[in-house]
Amino acid sequence: MASKDQSDYDMDIEKALEQVDFSDSEATPYTESQSDGEQKRRSTLYKFLRQSAFWEIRGSYNLNRRRRMKDKRQGGQYRVKQKPFEEEEEASAPDFPPLAPAFIPPRHRTDEVYIELHELTMDAHNEMRWVEAARWLKVEEDYQDDIRQWGKPQISYLTFHSLLEVHRAFQKGTVLLDLAEKTLPGISSQVIDQMIYEDRLKPQNRDEVLRALLLQHSRPDEEIIKVGDPESGQPLLHSLEMKTMPEQEQKKSPLAERVPENAEASIVLVGCVSFLEQPTLAFVRLKEAVYLDTVLEVPLPIRFLFVLLGPDNSNISYHEVGRAVSSMMAERVFRNEMYLAEGRQDLIKSLEDFLEYSIVLPPCDSPDGQLLKDLVPVQKNLLRKRYQVEKELGRIKPEIPDEPPEDPLRRTGKIFGGLARDIRRRYPKYLSDITDALNPQCLAAVIFIYFAALSPAITFGGLMSEKTNRWMGVSELLVSTAVQGVVFCIFGAQPLLILGFSGPLLVFEEAFYNFCESQGIEYIVGRVWIGFWLILIVIIVVAFEGSFLVRFISRFTQEIFSFLISLIFIYETFAKLVTIFSKHPLQGHYNQTTEIDLAKAPQPNTALLSLVLMFGAFLIAFFLRQFKNSGFFPGKLRRIVGDFGVPIAILLMVVADYFIKDTYTQKLSLPKGLSVSRPENRTWFIPPLGFNTVDNPFPIWMMFASVVPALLVFILIFMESQITTLIVSKPERKTIKGSGFHLDLLLIVGMGGVCALFGMPWLSATTVRTVTHANALTITSKGDKPQIERVIEQRISGFLVAILVGVSILMEPILTLIPLAVLFGIFLYMGVTSLNGIQLFDRILLMLKPPKYHPNVPFVTRVKTWRMHIFTLIQTLCLAVLFAVMFTPASLALPFILILTVPVRMFLMPFIFNKLELKCLDSEDASVNLEEEEGQDVYNEVQMPI
Repeated sequence: MASKDQSDYDMDIEKALEQVDFSDSEATPYTESQSDGEQKRRSTLYKFLRQSAFWEIRGSYNLNRRRRMKDKRQGGQYRVKQKPFEEEEEASAPDFPPLAPAFIPPRHRTDEVYIELHELTMDAHNEMRWVEAARWLKVEEDYQDDIRQWGKPQISYLTFHSLLEVHRAFQKGTVLLDLAEKTLPGISSQVIDQMIYEDRLKPQNRDEVLRALLLQHSRPDEEIIKVGDPESGQPLLHSLEMKTMPEQEQKKSPLAERVPENAEASIVLVGCVSFLEQPTLAFVRLKEAVYLDTVLEVPLPIRFLFVLLGPDNSNISYHEVGRAVSSMMAERVFRNEMYLAEGRQDLIKSLEDFLEYSIVLPPCDSPDGQLLKDLVPVQKNLLRKRYQVEKELGRIKPEIPDEPPEDPLRRTGKIFGGLARDIRRRYPKYLSDITDALNPQCLAAVIFIYFAALSPAITFGGLMSEKTNRWMGVSELLVSTAVQGVVFCIFGAQPLLILGFSGPLLVFEEAFYNFCESQGIEYIVGRVWIGFWLILIVIIVVAFEGSFLVRFISRFTQEIFSFLISLIFIYETFAKLVTIFSKHPLQGHYNQTTEIDLAKAPQPNTALLSLVLMFGAFLIAFFLRQFKNSGFFPGKLRRIVGDFGVPIAILLMVVADYFIKDTYTQKLSLPKGLSVSRPENRTWFIPPLGFNTVDNPFPIWMMFASVVPALLVFILIFMESQITTLIVSKPERKTIKGSGFHLDLLLIVGMGGVCALFGMPWLSATTVRTVTHANALTITSKGDKPQIERVIEQRISGFLVAILVGVSILMEPILTLIPLAVLFGIFLYMGVTSLNGIQLFDRILLMLKPPKYHPNVPFVTRVKTWRMHIFTLIQTLCLAVLFAVMFTPASLALPFILILTVPVRMFLMPFIFNKLELKCLDSEDASVNLEEEEGQDVYNEVQMPI
């Protein structure tokens, strides 16, 4: 007599057959003695549905009934009083699980999966428990036992032996698909019963394996509290999940925030046990994803389970096998195939397909990093083929690519279209630019960037005062930096930019002053007309979206420009030193009467002290920079000392000069209070028609001719500002609010044009200071190699830095103690350190080294040495021409000559070098550097001058 459960299923099958055509060619012919019910029961469809009922009696299958059926065929001890149907004896045991018929719709698949690898470990209390060893969320994250924290995400690397073990597991291990259990004890019991049924586990080991599968699961970074049954001495098992636990609201962990919505999880359990003689494996796919309390670190429904238990003397690396299974489940195509698998053979076929698109690296005595990088295109090609095959088979739905981020340099084809797009993109995030500043890291950045901005302002201000005969100096530069910085932080699109004066602008100011002096033109008035033309030029350029032209300025031109400015810095430093030695030569007797002006008459020891102060400031700043990236002292202390190296060098040399009272040195000249550098000749407002409109009016022809120097200034500001914005906007920097090339260019150039009317210098976005500002606001992950998580994009830090720089003008009593020789030492430091990030400088040094000492970088390994040297010689020739122009009356036209290197790179170089060589020699390969590697800092990331 059939059981009650079986009778219920018989009735359900009868009802299902009433709604379908059950005619079957394999069924016995119909006779009058057979009823309709008997004919239905002889059909193949009835057999399939009847066999399917086996799995439903206990949630997934009736294990005892399967045993009786198989034992009966072999003459065993099990007997059944009544056969459910006659064909059951002749038919072979049904496949487990039964194959899904074609008319059943495919099950739901998820696009994302979270995987955890748990290992069986003995804790500090000598109790066994499952401890999370690794996790996968697209990529692998391992727990670092030595530093007791999670490591950075990484690409999984698998051993070939572990993949073979996984292949053997799918062939010989236990496979349960569409198991309908909803608790861990139920799942574990079903898995063990199936293992015993398939003779993969001895019955006497059932309790031990069950106890192992139900051990506690814990996190590696959490404190282990000893819990359990004091009478039995056994650890607390997962039977507790059957109890009702009070619900508590828990704060969402950072890991849970990273897991996509509607994601499902997989759990991989591996470990050594002493009671097993050979490894036993099981792969389980649940019919419905279920929540298993305390198993996962994040509350997610679990769909897949993989279990590997075996003796500790086995030659299997359980950890590597677990990593292999987890890595395969993290791969999108393999994961989708696991959802669609209908039997063991489908699993094996999916694994073999996975291996077909994998790369195996043979043992190599001296693996080369660059050669390994060359495998990336090969892997991408294999992945592309894998996805293409799956799409053609219809096994995965075509991937809808994410909408690419908007290119801020893409032209809209409308007048002021780029400017309007910048405003629409950036201004809606204005409120967050203020609220995001409520972070202690912003305050630290303000203090650091203040000194980083003040030191160059004082240095360039003092030098500009020397070059322009005090028409502009430190006071004008400080006020201009403060005013323009405040306005830009309020209205700018990229508030991470730090505005300031730079070397190229100083070179132009000197050349234009010399030109005006030779023509008898008022220099400060000529700058006003340059400012008017600057405003007109920038309006025209922004209206027609001219910022896209920055794409044509390649590394070829940037490096020539940077190298030129560095040479000018170094040359000017030694030129000033020669001037000091010529004014104060070393001689046996000096006239030291008080009536003679100290600055005009030769003074004893002035030249030697100036030499000491200059090189002292340079060496202190330089070696403090090296100290920042050395191995001495904790990292935070090194960074503080290194970042403030320039202010420390200035302070120490000023103190040394202050205590040497019997030797004269030329000091920085500053007016008292908020006054111009030359109050006897000018005010804060510059009349466009000149100071003396009656006797010496400003020439009308120069009003129109000023468009030429205006173009030169615009080229300099355009190159520095736009390239700096490109560097800050790198995807690696994780900036999410976007930049505005057109809006920022309009503000920077427009403010420079207006400032010229007040006798203040125009500014540009300074590359090194901006990159330093962005690094100071960057939040990185913990670990041996920190990774950028995000950048605090806000307006307050730049705003406060500008205010503090402006207030510094009131420090006149302190600033006038700084010797000019100290500022020229800082000038030398800027020139020397700027060479470090220039590939051209590196290739010039390689010309002096044998090839065996060349580094393993693309422009060395993938380009023939002699062709690399030809490329270097061409750049050096262009550099020599530009440097020679600096000492001719045509020095004012330097930016025009510089811009000619762009067509040289675009049209001439392709005739000499092929595409691969140009890609290696002229690629933008500078990466974001946040690691404390010796000799590496922000100067290695930029090619633009300071």
